[in-house]
Amino acid sequence: MSKSVQNALDLAARLLFVVLFLPAGIGKLTGFSGTVGYIAAAGLPLPALGAAIAMVVEIAASLALLAGFGTRIAALVLAVFTLAASFFFHAYWAAPAAQAYVTQLLFFKNIAVAGGLLALAANGAGGWSLDARRQR
Repeated sequence: MSKSVQNALDLAARLLFVVLFLPAGIGKLTGFSGTVGYIAAAGLPLPALGAAIAMVVEIAASLALLAGFGTRIAALVLAVFTLAASFFFHAYWAAPAAQAYVTQLLFFKNIAVAGGLLALAANGAGGWSLDARRQR
């Protein structure tokens, strides 16, 4: 694969993750009380702190991926965040039967997203990034 194609795919991968996480983080910012309520309803302690952490992780890591700056760390943080969120908010094994199928789909979608993030953490941002520019 040519370097240009590889760099384009690396950039596309980063942008597709941004499309998932940045709107979610902005949604938490603009609907903070609703996010706190959702976290509280899940029975987690310190829901306001959890909402703030989730919002900062999603926004900051998305912006890092967008720029390709600190990409490996941002991707790793998002992978851990996504795995944790999956177990707390998409626990299909504990969901009512009517909700189990969709909850299971969301759980395994998140597992796949975490896998992609781990690949990004392992391989880095690619040549079209601030990380690559700093290495030159």
